[in-house]
Amino acid sequence: MWRVTALVEGAVTIGVALLVDLAVDSFDLPGWAVALAAVAVVAWAVVVPQWRYAVHRWEVTDTAVHTQSGWWAREQRIAPLSRIQTVDRAEGAVARLFGLATVTVTTASAAGALEIDGLDLARAQDLVAELTLMADAVEGDAT
Repeated sequence: MWRVTALVEGAVTIGVALLVDLAVDSFDLPGWAVALAAVAVVAWAVVVPQWRYAVHRWEVTDTAVHTQSGWWAREQRIAPLSRIQTVDRAEGAVARLFGLATVTVTTASAAGALEIDGLDLARAQDLVAELTLMADAVEGDAT
């Protein structure tokens, strides 16, 4: 999913640049720049998904939701179940092609929501139900 998304986003970016090149007479995009952009998109689509898979992790315990993400710097986040306000599931167009979804856990944190990307759709649905029940069972007002 991450590889296809990177390829689609790169193709759209190159396509927009080519359309601008055709539409604006004073804009002259050299052929080598288009070729270099295409190579960069393919390289990005090969490297980034493997890197994300190696780094991104998540876990749900009896007391919290843990996530790890990042590219150059790794970020580990922990959301106590008592702080969970909402649990959402989203399926983007590319994710649907692969039967995948993203679960978003929203808390009262200024750092924002925790996202768990690339889950199997059935697992994502189960996780939303599981976290909703777990958060509801914990005393507290999630603020």
